[in-house]
Amino acid sequence: MEPLSPLRRHTGIAVPLLRNNIDTDAIIPSREMKRVSKHGLGEGLFAAWRYTLPGSREADPAFILNDPAYRGASILLAGANFGCGSSREHAVWALHEYGFRVIIAPSFGSIFYSNCVRNGILPVELDEAAIARLAGAVAGDPAGRPLTVDLEAGQVLDPEGRALGFTINPGHRRMLMEGLDVIGLTLERAADIDAFEQADRQRRPWIYR
Repeated sequence: MEPLSPLRRHTGIAVPLLRNNIDTDAIIPSREMKRVSKHGLGEGLFAAWRYTLPGSREADPAFILNDPAYRGASILLAGANFGCGSSREHAVWALHEYGFRVIIAPSFGSIFYSNCVRNGILPVELDEAAIARLAGAVAGDPAGRPLTVDLEAGQVLDPEGRALGFTINPGHRRMLMEGLDVIGLTLERAADIDAFEQADRQRRPWIYR
């Protein structure tokens, strides 16, 4: 398994997809989930909107991810309840493989939010008006007017450097800043786990035969 990259401060092109209630089936349609692996899913991201026909790879020019101005986007500006629906972790894998490191939305599906943190994507909650202002600020020259997200400071900086504050669970913040997933957190207690197993062997040797 590839280690996660720590995320402390990220600057990137922001792409607005300001639709409410985008569910995980829209993020990665079930027909695109042909493997359990995290790899190879980025191509199927938003496939029903991104391509002209089901199963096709002909880009629909009307969909914003196909706009050359937003090529290389790594920050997604989204609507309320982003990532609702089924709990499929493939949705987060597809977003990560495409290149997104930060998603800014008014609210998230709860399981999707947790899956983001566990896979190295920072979910930031800001109100709709603030997100609309950010979308307007980057429009016209997305590459020349990137956003910066400072996780350590808990701030989103617009192209002029104006800060919008956000809050995040301290445990989630630490996981993202140190590039830890749940396995990494568990391995931090490896010495305690080994000590428990050694003591348990003495108490209940029959379990280990």
